[in-house]
Amino acid sequence: MLRLLKINNIALIDDLEIEFGDGLNLLTGETGSGKSIIIDGLGALSGERISADLIKQGETTARIEGVFSIVPSPDTAEIFDEAGVDIEDEEIIVRRELSASGKNRVFINDRLVTQSFLKRIGHLFADISGQGEQAMLYDARNHLAILDAVVDVDKELAATADAFFEWASIRRELDELNEDESAKLRSLDILRFEIDEIERAGVQIGEEEELEAEKLRVVNSEKLAIASDELASVLYDSDLSTVTTLDRASRRLHELAEFDSEFKDFEEGVATARAVIEELAATARHFRSKLEVAPGRLDEIETRLAELSRLKRKYGNSVEAVLDHLKTSRSKVDSIEMAGQREEELAERLAAAEIEYKKYAEKLSKKRAAGAVKFTSAVVKELAFVALEKAAFEVRFVESEGFSAEGNERAEFYFSANPGEAVRPLAKVASGGEVSRLMLVLRTLSGGKETQRTAVFDEIDIGIGGRVAEAVGRRLQKLAATQQVLCVTHQPQIASLADHHFVVEKTTTSDRTRLAVRELSNAERIDEVARMLAGRDITDAARENAKAMLAAAK
Repeated sequence: MLRLLKINNIALIDDLEIEFGDGLNLLTGETGSGKSIIIDGLGALSGERISADLIKQGETTARIEGVFSIVPSPDTAEIFDEAGVDIEDEEIIVRRELSASGKNRVFINDRLVTQSFLKRIGHLFADISGQGEQAMLYDARNHLAILDAVVDVDKELAATADAFFEWASIRRELDELNEDESAKLRSLDILRFEIDEIERAGVQIGEEEELEAEKLRVVNSEKLAIASDELASVLYDSDLSTVTTLDRASRRLHELAEFDSEFKDFEEGVATARAVIEELAATARHFRSKLEVAPGRLDEIETRLAELSRLKRKYGNSVEAVLDHLKTSRSKVDSIEMAGQREEELAERLAAAEIEYKKYAEKLSKKRAAGAVKFTSAVVKELAFVALEKAAFEVRFVESEGFSAEGNERAEFYFSANPGEAVRPLAKVASGGEVSRLMLVLRTLSGGKETQRTAVFDEIDIGIGGRVAEAVGRRLQKLAATQQVLCVTHQPQIASLADHHFVVEKTTTSDRTRLAVRELSNAERIDEVARMLAGRDITDAARENAKAMLAAAK
């Protein structure tokens, strides 16, 4: 429920603050006074897009803020938790900040969120009806969803949708399996060639690194041979080798240690050093022995590396990717070769899924058909309350081609406003005023339970007046008994029924036009309703009529 709306620097608005109450909240004002700007602002807080072009001339930023009271369900509470929005006080503050640069931001309880998130939960705040919803009623493709919302087939619709998606998934897999036979044979030939090519190459993980290391040794074999020979000689093989020097040092150390224990501690270290040098010399000699390169070995290495490089370019960026491709190709070959058996399995599953889908779709159709009878009766009854007591209304079903998540039928509303005239498709015969009233009827039927959402109607009274306007007002009043209603109207018959009456006014000072909204007192309501009856020049008769209308509304 909308408690407070603030708008700053939008269109003709400098700073605007409106506190709304329970029941029927009405906005009135002269044509062009800017009433729809209020509705657009509320739409922006419900997730609708809003253009930076609406920023007040001369300003670079704007802000729209709304305070809503809401008791979230467990499902919606989880959605808010995921976004990190705290709603412990059962109050939601939605703020949209607009910038002339196009950098717009959305906050919920001071938590920055995306517009898509606001769009996702915006339906919790307000349900806005305007010219767009009237256009929706003219489109028969929307009629089934409208019927479903009133008839309450959520359970059957969900079961049908689940069965459809299961059937569609199997159908898709079977279609892929039943692709053109020649295409499958071509794929099989290609896959077998690739498998043979990789298998003949005998690719091994780590092989490339070993070859690169060997190539490096072969290319530098002469230099490495000299270095390893010299190292072995210096350490062990020559008369002046390190080992010879250490042996002399060890003997002298042993002599000294017999006279002074301080030298004894070094004997073990010298022995260890000799062992390390011997091991290093042996390693150098062994390394030297491996440097003998067979003629043509370098060419063999480079040829093998080139082969591995070619395979990597063709099947992946690494030897691991080449082997993964081999594994995948083998799996595809197995799948194609087993296609016949798989096709039989899928055909059986598809037949079972089709039976399952038809079972749920039939339940959905029966629930819709039964609900449509009650729905039609309720609509006709409600139409009488909005001065369309002679109107006829029907829901007609047409069987759909193929399966769909919505079931096996389409629905279309048929309508006739005048007795004696056959019902025809709504889009072909209903006027704008008639569609406006039908929209209110549908909203009343779908809003029979108490709800926290604010029902918003933007000029629902277009094309009507007099007795019809009063009838529409009474239905708005009825709807307002179960939820908050906000309505823009030009009809005094509707305005007289308000629980809270706001007037939208334009003022011009210093060559600037500004828009203001204020709630009217009881005395001010008389003058406003009188203005709506008589125009700018309010007569005493208009005031008396206004008093009578307001008294009758109580």
